[in-house]
Parts: sequence; C-alpha cells; structure tokens
Amino acid sequence: MNKVKIQMKRMLAAVAVGILMIGTGAIWGGSVLPVKAAGRTVAIDSCLISGGDVVCQIRAGSIPSSDDGKYYVYANEVYEDGPTGKIVASVKAGSSVSVSFPLNYNTEDSNLSRKFLVAMKRGGQMMQVSDEHYITNPEALAPYASTPMQVGIKGILPEIGQVADGSLQELGIQQVVYNMNLDDICSVASAPGAIPFPYNGQTYYFDSKVIQDYDGAVKTFNRYGIQVTMVLLNNGKGQYSGELIHPAAREGDWVGYALNVADASGTDYLKAIGAFLGQRYSGAQGCGQVDNWILGNEVNARTSWWYTNSSSLDFNVGIYVKAFRIIYNEMKSMNASVRLYNSIDQEWNRKSNPGSFLSREYLDCFNYYINREGNIDWGLSFHPYNSPLYDPYAWNGPAVWVKENLSTPYITMQNIDILIDYMHRKEFLNPAGEVRSISIAEIGYTSDFGTDAQEASIAYGYLKAASIPEIDSFILFRQKDDAHEMESHLALGLFDLNGNKKPAYEIYKNLGTANEAAAKARASEIIGMDIDQMISQNIVWTRTGNGVVQ
Repeated sequence: MNKVKIQMKRMLAAVAVGILMIGTGAIWGGSVLPVKAAGRTVAIDSCLISGGDVVCQIRAGSIPSSDDGKYYVYANEVYEDGPTGKIVASVKAGSSVSVSFPLNYNTEDSNLSRKFLVAMKRGGQMMQVSDEHYITNPEALAPYASTPMQVGIKGILPEIGQVADGSLQELGIQQVVYNMNLDDICSVASAPGAIPFPYNGQTYYFDSKVIQDYDGAVKTFNRYGIQVTMVLLNNGKGQYSGELIHPAAREGDWVGYALNVADASGTDYLKAIGAFLGQRYSGAQGCGQVDNWILGNEVNARTSWWYTNSSSLDFNVGIYVKAFRIIYNEMKSMNASVRLYNSIDQEWNRKSNPGSFLSREYLDCFNYYINREGNIDWGLSFHPYNSPLYDPYAWNGPAVWVKENLSTPYITMQNIDILIDYMHRKEFLNPAGEVRSISIAEIGYTSDFGTDAQEASIAYGYLKAASIPEIDSFILFRQKDDAHEMESHLALGLFDLNGNKKPAYEIYKNLGTANEAAAKARASEIIGMDIDQMISQNIVWTRTGNGVVQ
C-alpha cells in the first residue's frame, strides 16, 4: 500500500473552458469535436412552444446576401440534412427576428421532435445558413407533472423473484433500476390483446402481456415507496427489431444495438414509444410511475451495448443524440417531471475494449451537440466501477489506473470528484445554469476475494455518494449473484447463488438509517481508518501494481 495521499478539496466553482480551434476540430474538455460549418453566419437562439405554435428567435451578426432577402425556416426529420424538409415559415432577413409556425402536435405533420434550420435562396438554390435547433421546452404541452418519489439515494437492481419477499423493504431500498427492451414492448394490430396507441396520425401497437408485466412491477415498487429508474435497451430480439435497429447495426450478434433514426419507419415508432411510455408511467394512468429514464446502457461501449459498424465517434454520437432528442421531447410532452439520462462507463481515458469510445470523449461530443442544437435538462448516468472490474477494494485502487486529475485512466468512486468538478464547468450546466443530475445507476463490488472487502467497499461507495449533493442515486448491481458473472470473479450480489445473505447485506441495510454508525464502524475496522475521516477529508489510498492484493 502506498503512503496516504490527501487530495485537495474539490473546487465547486464552475471552471470555464475555452475552445481551441485546430484544423477541423475543437479541443473542448480534452476531446476533439466537430466544429460549426464554415459560412453559417446565422444562428437560431431558441425554438420554444408557445400555445399551439413554435416560436424561433433568429440572430445574425451580418445578414448574408440572397436572391430575395428572406430567411426560410425548414422543419427536418432527424434523418434529413440540409434544406430538404418542409418550409414551415419565411421572414424578412434581419439581425434579430422572430418567426412562428404551427406545432401541429399529435398530427402526421407534428413538429415536436423535428429539427429546424434557416436557409436562404442564392442563385435559385436554397443554402443552409444556420445550424439545426430543436424545441427545448416540450414540457409546455405536458398534461401531467408527477411529483418525483425522491426519498433517498440507496438503490439496487432487484432480483425479480425476490421483489415480494420483503428484502427490499428490509434493506431500506429507496430506488430500483429496471430494464426495458423496446423491441419487446412493440406489437402488431393482429396480436391478441395488443394495446393500440393513436399518435401523429397513425396507430401503433404494444404487447399487452409485456406491458402489463411492467405495470405490475412498477406499481409494486411504487407501493413500497421506491423510486423507479427504467433503462431503455434495444436487444434486437423482438418482433420489431428490424425497424428499431439502425441500418448501420443490422449485422452480427450483439447485446445491444443503436436505435434507428435513419428513416421514417424507425423514427416514427420511436416518437410513439416515447409518448406512450411518458403517458403510461406518468403516475396518472393507474399503471405506476417511472421518474427516471436512461436511454441505453454504457453507450460509449459501441461493440457491447450500442452497436454500429462504424468506428467514428461523431457518427455514433450523432445517432445517439438524435434518439435522445426524440425520446426526451416525446416523454416530457406527456410528463413534465420525468428525467432522461445518458449512460457512460468508467473508462475515462483508457479503453479496455478497442471497439469502445472513451467515456470522456463521448460525453464531450454529446454535450457539444446538445449545446449547439438547443440545451435541454439531460442527466448523466455514470458507472464508476473499480478497475479492473473484479478489484474488491473501492477505497484503495491501483495507482496506475486511479489518479487524482483529469488524466486518470478510470473514474471510480475514489476519484468521482473529478467527474463532479467536470460537470460544474460552464458548458455542462443545464438551461437554468445548474449542475445536472448525476446518477450512479450501476455500481457493484465483488465478494470473490473476501466478503469483508465487499462490505467495506459498499459502505465506502455509498457514503462517498451520499456526501456529494450532485449525486441523486447510488444503485447497486445486483441483489443476487449471477453465475455467468462469477466466472470473471464478479460476485456482486448481496445474496449468493443459493439465496443466502452475505455479510454485505447487513452493512447495506444499516447504511442511511439510525444504525449507520454500526456500518461505519465495521467498514472502518476493515479499512484500517475511520471511514468518515477518509471521506470528509477526501483521503485517497492507492497501491502499486494493477491486480488484486490477496
């Protein structure tokens, strides 16, 4: 074990970061990003719903020349680029003008999830003169605004067979994360009991049995006073997998696929899915309430969870941002209170899989496009696992992988402050100028190298998360060990394969309760230092080597 190092108190003030233009990219937060296309001197500052209209504010430092001195506003589907969609408005060109046009909500010509751009006529041809911009206040339409069930951060991925045995209540679980495969919930009109959903001039169908199973689970969690976070996946196995899988991902056998935002078929269904789920799980339909939604899982891990056949960061993030915009606008048009999160892993500056993208560069690129096309209140779902994953010591990681600055290969719970500081930067703030919600929606520690290490790691991780106001959840993965994961030394459950409680069960039960002192005392004994002191003073222990100390 190396000598104890005490990390400086993290700076809570936002740190503004300049953008350095280099060639065809911009250095922003350490990643190379695309830049605004040359010659686009016009900007759309906002596109907002006002009554039954969309109002766009257009600004120009210098007014470009044109055949007729007019701005033309195009409404494009997400898969349309340039002045190829529909012209929805025109106005005399000026340095600061406002233009409005019908929203056409819930019609075949709905503009809710379209992107808008300004073009001008030159030599008889339409030329794009602005970047794209989306509607950023879809909640203005929402018939519901459910009160979130924010009761605490202690969470778990539940074992569905143990939901009714009382263990969630005994553990004091306040949040659960649950998975939903989008291709499983879709159906056809001829399916027995298919649920019809008329939307945007068409009728879509959802599988009644699958949906009712989700209804039952969500209502049960709600009845226990547990907040629900639902992860939206696309596993490519369902009846509608062909339409929902992006054309660049229709090959091979993968765990998860990028969603289809490349044509009308996939995009239209995605709009209906977002609206259907936002409405059904608003808490007002008798089907339960889902407060938080996560689009995809560790989407920077391209060849694992968000597959396409392209290794281009810009291409992959572009697909994800388009899907995110659709789900965000459609869900929040039904329930103003829902939160939508992206999802990245702990591989900040080092890839363990060459087919993945670094989570830092993915986050930077995602945020760049969101800011460029209209800032919205997205949240960050981060998975700060130990490195390597089977390392049992949350409080004492390998020095080669866990560092105390932005160059760190991995971000774990030990150096999670680096991520928190990063999200305080001006360019990452939400539209209200606040730090975004950060969810530790997946975290786990193995007992394969001793149950005491798992006990202390869970206590350390939870208490560290609880000490950071910006973190809104700490969700353990998982309730019970998984035999396949155990082949890689990942015995992450609070129960073993035979259903027996591990010692970590007791310590997790006591955390966040009147008995927390007992959990802290036990963790301090294992660690060899007072855990409150370690966390409050941000004391970071690291060790030499990159393997497990026995």
